[in-house]
Amino acid sequence: MDRAKKLRKAIYKIDESMKNKFPSKTTTDVLEDEIEYCKKLIEVIEKEDSISEYPVVKENLNLLKETIADDIEHLQISEDSDAKIGHKTADTSFFGYKTHIAMTEERIITAATITTGEKNDGKQLTTLIEKSIKSGIEVDSVIGDAAYSEKGNIEYTNTNDINLVAKLNPSVTQGNRKKEDEFEFNKDAGMYVCKAGHMAIRKGRQGKKGVGKNQTYTYYFDTEKCKHCASKDGCYKEGAKSKTYSVSIKSDEHKAQAKFQESDYFKEKSRERYKIEAKNSELKHRHGYDVASSSGLIGMEMQGSMAIFTVNLKRILKLIG
Repeated sequence: MDRAKKLRKAIYKIDESMKNKFPSKTTTDVLEDEIEYCKKLIEVIEKEDSISEYPVVKENLNLLKETIADDIEHLQISEDSDAKIGHKTADTSFFGYKTHIAMTEERIITAATITTGEKNDGKQLTTLIEKSIKSGIEVDSVIGDAAYSEKGNIEYTNTNDINLVAKLNPSVTQGNRKKEDEFEFNKDAGMYVCKAGHMAIRKGRQGKKGVGKNQTYTYYFDTEKCKHCASKDGCYKEGAKSKTYSVSIKSDEHKAQAKFQESDYFKEKSRERYKIEAKNSELKHRHGYDVASSSGLIGMEMQGSMAIFTVNLKRILKLIG
């Protein structure tokens, strides 16, 4: 809209009578309608050779064409029905998928799962461990960030005699919430995300310390989004002025894990975690894995398989050398 406006202004300075030839401006806030209007505007201007050749007009005309081309490309990408909005921080988001990987300390990827962007990292731990074991890996320790320290993962690793080297985060642990599958914690943003992919807009700590009752974190969601959400039934009460989700801070349930965090073994193993970030960087920046080359979850899985196969082969050759 801004570039179309600047283009029209540049033309009015040359020939104000062109205003009568331009198409009617769109009255909606739909991107496709604005693109259609801009296409018609460009078509009218290009027919006027005496005006379209002015440098100031030509510059603004080309900028508008580039914007339209970019928007059409992004619209085609956003038609991917499998892709979802994920969050890296509370202020930044991405549209697409997540690849969760398990890797040995020698930097060989042993397992991977591809999910939509809004999925929680910690929920993939069990699958990654079991895939790695199936591939012939003996798993005695798992190193990860705070997203992997939720209650279910601690129980699973304890049951299977695996050391979970992941720092506790009181917000990650959901305790015995019945709706824990509907609200998932995004450790990068430090906020909960509902099943529709909407992130909480703020949080507050409730209760007092040392009064025999657990404190809670209460997460507040944007009710304007809740009102129009396709998944609001059973989640948002019509007319409610607020939508919150509270999580108990389960400090007592994790005494053993908290004690383990202070051990020399935990601290030594934690130093190895940087390797997984380096491998992610290699996949993204050296093998084009930062952008999906096709649409759909299956397409992303195929791209992931090829990229991971490639980096593994390179690493194996390096180790042999």
